[in-house]
Amino acid sequence: MTTYYTTLDSPVGELLLTADESGVLTSLSVPGQKGGRTVGPGWRRTPEPFAEAGRQLAAYFAHELQEFDLPMRASGTEFRERVWQALDSVPYGTTTTYGEIAARISASRVAVRAVGGAIGANPLLIVRPCHRVIGADGSLTGYAGGLERKVRLLALEGR
Repeated sequence: MTTYYTTLDSPVGELLLTADESGVLTSLSVPGQKGGRTVGPGWRRTPEPFAEAGRQLAAYFAHELQEFDLPMRASGTEFRERVWQALDSVPYGTTTTYGEIAARISASRVAVRAVGGAIGANPLLIVRPCHRVIGADGSLTGYAGGLERKVRLLALEGR
């Protein structure tokens, strides 16, 4: 199976986007990201499958887009996929907590740590807004792309 990729400049650094053979976005990573992707052997660099993602990301960073509408696919456990779907429902310009995400997926309070792990493993930074999840006390806890990027993304959204 071929992996296609491209890179885009952004206000939070270079973005690495990957897609599968059907052109569906499979990851969006930043340099130094914990668990982020790096270009692998046999990957094919081509900008064509990423034209719409590039357009929407540019509009987002220009304050002209609040909700992404892109075909995306991320593979994970059933639990992680439920958490990632819950992330998709966190509106632009708002924040939520790990506990609130756990409640949205009907997970126990004990599962909050597992929710945090699933959020940290989100392969689609920015377009799947894990940066909108904060600690119960309002602290800016963890972000696979780095806390500085999290602060910049939340500031961009007016938080």
